[in-house]
Amino acid sequence: MHLSLIGMSGSGKSHWSTELVKLGFLRFCCDELIAGKLAPELIRSDGSALDLGEWMGFPYEPQYKEREYKYLAYEIEVIGEILGYLSRSKPREKVVVDTTGSVIYTGKAILGRLKSNSTVVHLATPPEVKERMLRVYLGQPRPVLWRDVFSKKHGETNAEALARCYPRLLFLRQRLYEQHADVTIDYYVRNQKGFGVQDFLEEIQTQIRMHGA
Repeated sequence: MHLSLIGMSGSGKSHWSTELVKLGFLRFCCDELIAGKLAPELIRSDGSALDLGEWMGFPYEPQYKEREYKYLAYEIEVIGEILGYLSRSKPREKVVVDTTGSVIYTGKAILGRLKSNSTVVHLATPPEVKERMLRVYLGQPRPVLWRDVFSKKHGETNAEALARCYPRLLFLRQRLYEQHADVTIDYYVRNQKGFGVQDFLEEIQTQIRMHGA
């Protein structure tokens, strides 16, 4: 079984992909692979390491556009390498791909190949949790590709602009995730008390059987 988890940053892709390792899945973490390619740039002047979110920064910062472009280029490269592995792997091998929130920007050809070589599982995020996700993002930045969704109005602070634009980013991404997914696992289903990795996998398998994903 080949699975690719998609969804917003903070939706739980890393958690569930790590849990699936306990069931014998081989895990590819795109963020870690991208960070490996960016390793020479993730060093502060004092020699300490930056994480990806800190390196990319916020969309109002001057270095953001260049780093957004570079990150996406490496993401496309990483997904291509993973697709090479999946295409050679036997369908019975258990593999999970922990994609980034921006995998939907890698292009129709790559997304089509991802769907051909794996079951694409969308970890849906409802609008009512967007404020919490924004607070998490502001407190601990993740590498988020805004793709020109961010803008500032006259007199707006950076924080105000982020708070206004983030829900729209979430909305636009959600539509793309839905478009490319084979299976969708509801936020409240996967966050209910006692819902574990075996339940997660069974939910995927049930939907595959029901919809022929």
